[in-house]
Amino acid sequence: MTVISLNVSTLSQTNPTKMMETILVTGANGQIGSELVSALSEKYERVLATDIRQPEKLPNKARFLQLNVLDKSALLQTLIEEKVSQVYHLAALLSATGESHPELAWKVNMEGLLNVLDSCVHAGVKKVFFPSTIAVFGPSTPRNPAPQTGPMEPVTVYGISKLAGERWCEWYFRNKGLDVRSIRYPGLISYKTKAGGGTTDYAVDIFFEAVEKGNYNCFLGPETRLPMMYMPDAIKGTIQLMEAPASQLSTRSAYNFAAFSFTPAELAQKIANHLPGFELSYAPDFRQQIADNWPQSIDDQLAKNDWHWTPEFDLDSMCIDMLQNIRKQA
Repeated sequence: MTVISLNVSTLSQTNPTKMMETILVTGANGQIGSELVSALSEKYERVLATDIRQPEKLPNKARFLQLNVLDKSALLQTLIEEKVSQVYHLAALLSATGESHPELAWKVNMEGLLNVLDSCVHAGVKKVFFPSTIAVFGPSTPRNPAPQTGPMEPVTVYGISKLAGERWCEWYFRNKGLDVRSIRYPGLISYKTKAGGGTTDYAVDIFFEAVEKGNYNCFLGPETRLPMMYMPDAIKGTIQLMEAPASQLSTRSAYNFAAFSFTPAELAQKIANHLPGFELSYAPDFRQQIADNWPQSIDDQLAKNDWHWTPEFDLDSMCIDMLQNIRKQA
């Protein structure tokens, strides 16, 4: 996480006038939101973390506001009263949770996004970030790698809502002049916040179980290869995209975003190299079918070309950092 602190501080020094902007984050209690709020607080004087529940902890520079993105009037009032200049809209239900509660997932993911986009237009918000996902791809998409553009037939409510969200973001950019930016996150791995409700969650849980118990029972099969990314890189790339000059961006739907890919068996071997005796067993469940429709790798050349995206962590360095930090927390 030192890398992010340095990067954010550097941005602050080179852009001192932006320090006074007001940034609002929805879904701030989530896996991405909790760490993004912390990184943004290193850069901006006013960061508003919003969610439907009070967070367990919050950076000193951030302020919490209870806010439900389905309450459009409260959302618009907050944007106006707080003079918000940028919104990171992270509130959503993820893939596995969405399949268990499809109507709720559609309502939160779609109605919430439209409330944010429309409210930002009326409140004069300058920029909006919308997180998309590799779940927008489907069985007709080339799997190795998934291209920036091409066939997309998502098989989950989560993926369907995110693909529709990409189209709405581009529509608001072209028809309302709203500066909306988006990336398609792969599976995200973090030691600070445990994942919840995603098909790639095993790649987080396995580290905690390895340190605590020495074994893990995986809900995906051993050869299920999926794109993944370490959270410090995800946060760094997100802020980089939002900081990039608008003139450099060639897409307003969502950028492919990649770091590395691996299977559960490959990850287990990496962990066993540091924790001899670690054992992995397998009990694939309904998430296996979801994963089988997702790509094995991602072509993110457009992000590299447009805003110079480059990950700093590979699989080996990510594993070392995860295990070191989880051990410190134990």
